Amino acid sequence: MSAPLRSVDSQDETAILREIQSALRDLRFGAVEITVHNAQIVQIERKEKFRLQHANQKPS
Repeated sequence: MSAPLRSVDSQDETAILREIQSALRDLRFGAVEITVHNAQIVQIERKEKFRLQHANQKPS
């Protein structure tokens, strides 16, 4: 269960949700980190991992 987002000061809940959805879109491996300061979302960070295979290795 998740609590509804509260619009604080000038923050637009719809725009924030859109940015979070954008960060999650097509993310296969990684993380999305949301930073909150003084009850406001100040940063949304996307960290994505890519694993590379050598040509002589078989995929698992």
